[in-house]
Parts: sequence; structure tokens; C-alpha cells
Amino acid sequence: MKRVGVIGGGQLAWMMADAAQRLGIELVVQTPSEHDPAVSIAKETVFAPVDDATATEILAQKCDVITFENEFVNLDALSVLAHQGICFRPRLEALAPLLDKYHQRCYLRDLGLPVPQFLALDEVENLKSKIEYLGFPVVLKSRRHGYDGQGTFIIQDFATLEQKLSDETTTSLNQSLFLLEEFIPFERELAIIAARSVEGEIVTYPVVETQQEQQVCRRVIAPAEITPNQVAEIQAIAHTLLNSLEVVGIFGIELFLGTNGKILVNEIAPRTHNSGHFSIDACETSQFEQHLRAVCGLPLGNPALQCASAVMVNLLGYENSHSDYQSQRQQIAEIPQAHVHWYGKTESRPGRKLGHVTVLLDNQNREQAIAIAHNIESIWYPR
Repeated sequence: MKRVGVIGGGQLAWMMADAAQRLGIELVVQTPSEHDPAVSIAKETVFAPVDDATATEILAQKCDVITFENEFVNLDALSVLAHQGICFRPRLEALAPLLDKYHQRCYLRDLGLPVPQFLALDEVENLKSKIEYLGFPVVLKSRRHGYDGQGTFIIQDFATLEQKLSDETTTSLNQSLFLLEEFIPFERELAIIAARSVEGEIVTYPVVETQQEQQVCRRVIAPAEITPNQVAEIQAIAHTLLNSLEVVGIFGIELFLGTNGKILVNEIAPRTHNSGHFSIDACETSQFEQHLRAVCGLPLGNPALQCASAVMVNLLGYENSHSDYQSQRQQIAEIPQAHVHWYGKTESRPGRKLGHVTVLLDNQNREQAIAIAHNIESIWYPR
């Protein structure tokens, strides 16, 4: 029986459990808290922060291969372990250009992939002249560790930018921890999940539409209503990126569809991704099974939809509480072809991902999918 070490014990690791059981794989998790979702499903747990390489060395002794649930890792420390022969999938060299968002932008640009215009924010003296060609509004982003909208700010004018940079929340941070990029007036936000095997085979999931509110994903519609040419362009982007990095495993790629019809790459997640959760119920092979298949050297599975379409809605915290929201979950579960996934987190706080629900649909109708999503949200969120 193969053992896979997972750095990170959140819901992404927790959702690997069913697939691992089906494939005869045991999961060993490195995570700081006994309350983290994946602790309940792991064969063993190493209790330590995800950036603790000493703990990862202990993890490696318990498993055959190590993969990642999140990217908050110390690559320099892990590279010492890699040189000792510990197997990381994806390999550390594939993560290196992606963890810093400025380096990620540079890497994508140098590959010839379409990205928004951007610049590093390291010389405040020249700031005015540097951003003149971007124009306002601009997007200010933390280069490391921003996710679920954290560390991303839409800035309307130069005075607001100066204020944000001198704000008490950023005074302790070096300006080089930020980048600026042009604001894209998009028609839709899109995403694609793609997997690459040890042999270099690539499979892609249907391109989906993601809908964000306050920079947090609220809902996903699969497949996205876009043209076949746009689908082909996005698939080609995925192939170029995964082959260039020689990835083994799953990547999530977020994109913009501009109002001019152009596709731009927004961000890369080197792991399973929220935009692929629909695959658990809607696809022949879920993104979680696909990732385990790839990192264990098994043949990749079929990523095709088994229904006409699907809509996934995140169940986000809206208060500080310890409730399990049993009543709302039960009402949502009664929606035809609804599948509720509850992550078992012991604490709710605003914006925290507590679970998700996927509804399978018999036809492809974006308006119907959005109406179902709004119905779920009307049950979940207090009026």
C-alpha cells in the first residue's frame, strides 16, 4: 500500500480521503492543529507548521512521496531534503517560480502566456512615474501568501495607494513584498484544472466560470459558457505551463475573459483548487483522485463531466461561532441533485470556507445555475 505525505491539513487534504481509500493509498498529514479537517482522515499526523522542514523530514520517513495542500512552505529548507532523495510531487523546481506572485508573473510572461501588465513595488520614490502607464484603478497584491482575497486591494487613485502603503497594516512590511498590476475590466472570471502525470500525459477538466465577491470565490459554474476557440486557448495555456514546469500533479489556473474577448492568466495554484470542487460529484474522476493518481505514478483518469452541467457554491462563514449549521445544511441537502460537503471545522468566522455544495444539472443553462446558487445562498446566509 502506497503512503502519500501531505503538507497541509485543511479541507483540500481532507477531500483526498475518499479517493485515497478507493486507490488503496494511506495519507500522512503534516499540519499544526489537531482540529484541522484532515487530521480525522489521516493514517498518521505530524503536528507541526507546514513550513517546518524538520517535521517534513519526519513526515518523509513515514511515506513514499510528499505532496502539497498549500504553498506556504519553505522551499530552501525543503530543497535540502530533496537533495537527500526525498520525493516531492510536484517537484520543488516547479513551485519555485510560482510562490512569489511577481516571479510568477515574470515566468508566465517569459513563457509567452498572456498576463496583465505589472511591476514590482520596490522603489516608492519613482512610484508615480512607474505606474503612469498602468493607469487607475490598479491592483495592489501581496507577493507571498495572499489567498481568498487576502492581500489584494483595488486602488482608485495615487493618494489611496500612498495611504495603503503607509497604513498601519503595512508599515512593518517591506515595499518589495507587493506588486502592482493593471486592473482588468473583465466580462467573466474563468478557471481550469489540469493534471500532468509522471510520463508527461496531461488531462484538463472543463473550463469553469468562477464568481467572486470581495475577492473570495462564491460560486463556480461548469462548464463555462465560452466559445470553443476560447476553450482551446485556455487548454493550450495549461499544456504550455505544465510542460514547461514539468509538473507532476494537479494545478489550478485562474483566468480573466476581458470585455474585449481576450484571455489573460490571473493566478496559478500549484495544487488542488476551489474551482475544481465540482469534480467530486460531477466528473468521472475528481481532481483529488487525479492528483493522487499523478503523484503515485498511476494512469490518469477521465476528467469528463458525467452530467450536462453543475454549479458549486461555497458555504462561507458570516459570523464568529461554533455552530455546525445543521438546519441550513439539511435544507440545502433537500435541493434536487444537491451534494453537501461539510469540512468539519470547529470554528466559524466571516469569510472562512466551512463547506461547499454542488448541484448537478440536466441541461446547460447559466441563468438556471445562477438561480440555484442564489437559492442556496438565501438558505445559508441570514437575511
